[in-house]
Amino acid sequence: MNAPLSTHLLQNLGFYQRQDHPIQGIIRGSDDRYGLTFAQSKEDLRRAQRLRFEVFTEEYQATLRTRQPGVDEDFYDEYCDHLLVRDNQSGDVVGTYRILPPHQAERIGSYYSETEFFITRLDRIRDSLVELGRSCVHKDHRNGAVIMLLWSGIAAYMRHYRYRYLIGCASVSMRDGGRAAAQFWQTLSVSSLAPEELQGFPKHALPLDRITPDAAAQLPPLMKGYVRIGAEVCSPPSWDPDFNTADFLMLLRLAEMNPRYAKHFGFPTSFSS
Repeated sequence: MNAPLSTHLLQNLGFYQRQDHPIQGIIRGSDDRYGLTFAQSKEDLRRAQRLRFEVFTEEYQATLRTRQPGVDEDFYDEYCDHLLVRDNQSGDVVGTYRILPPHQAERIGSYYSETEFFITRLDRIRDSLVELGRSCVHKDHRNGAVIMLLWSGIAAYMRHYRYRYLIGCASVSMRDGGRAAAQFWQTLSVSSLAPEELQGFPKHALPLDRITPDAAAQLPPLMKGYVRIGAEVCSPPSWDPDFNTADFLMLLRLAEMNPRYAKHFGFPTSFSS
């Protein structure tokens, strides 16, 4: 059973804020340069959205339809919790993840992943299914410390609310015509495929049978990290035209998490029972 949830919606601001977060204030990681917190205000959220816009437009050449210049925002943002990592010297937000808990997904009728995939086979786990999205780290802070701090926050969130499943999209650029994505699907469909009863189907499937895989392509660091901790791919990739990426639907079952990382992130043995 999930812990009782107390929620608060700041009226007219479009900002959802849960009052019983496992992280209160700022948590410092092993690297004193950074601190982890949840967004506590609309301006906190704006800082995360500006970072997202910078990373997505510069690195993915994404075409983002947004109401405010320099800000990446969408319908789901106001229903999510937002993890932030700040540079303690500058105060800048240098890393972020957004988290959509199951009760909020139920409230709005879908997860973001459902804009790209059919996931009806996951219906039986929806009450414990948390979605991660809009992950990014500023290019000057990709030293491993920021992403580990973000994942420490995700782990605290999952432990606190007793959720058991994580889902989200991992993106691969399509600037090569999909050759890297075809290679990754060829590899992951053999080594890291979710059980059939937990698989989904792409709404915008790539013509993988007509794309020559790039055998030299290397998994992006974030995707490699997901696989390393035990995440599985649930579907062939789906094309996201706004970001011009091939998105892979990834699922992490905490009961199947790599034991080394489960221990590192403090998950109790009850998660695997």
